[in-house]
Amino acid sequence: MNIRRPRRAAIESSALSDMAFLLIIYFIVIAGFNLNRGFLLALPQKDSVRMVRKDELLRFRLDGEGTIVFEDAATDQSRAERRIQAAVAANPNLAVALVVAPGTPWQSVVTFVSLVQKAGVSSFSFSMERAGEGE
Repeated sequence: MNIRRPRRAAIESSALSDMAFLLIIYFIVIAGFNLNRGFLLALPQKDSVRMVRKDELLRFRLDGEGTIVFEDAATDQSRAERRIQAAVAANPNLAVALVVAPGTPWQSVVTFVSLVQKAGVSSFSFSMERAGEGE
């Protein structure tokens, strides 16, 4: 008894290779758009000391809710940005110090750091607030 088996359809290999080629091109193009641009920091040398005069220093604080505090008064981001830009225009050697309260949302810190960078501040430092400080 002869049993006929159904014939399998031939797979078109050129279509698969074309698809693979297009996917490779697609991923190469997409990889070119994924650029990592971070905040470049010029770190001081190990034993260097930089003296900062009081009139060259702006002190800001971020409280636990992410509110910017300048000279013991809450301020919004646009006023802080204008204050920093005016101070940089008056003194290019300006240094900005930021004290961050525990529990401050990280996005508030990142936003403030980008604000300082955009203002063209060349010297920036930040530290965490100690317990009982700033209250």
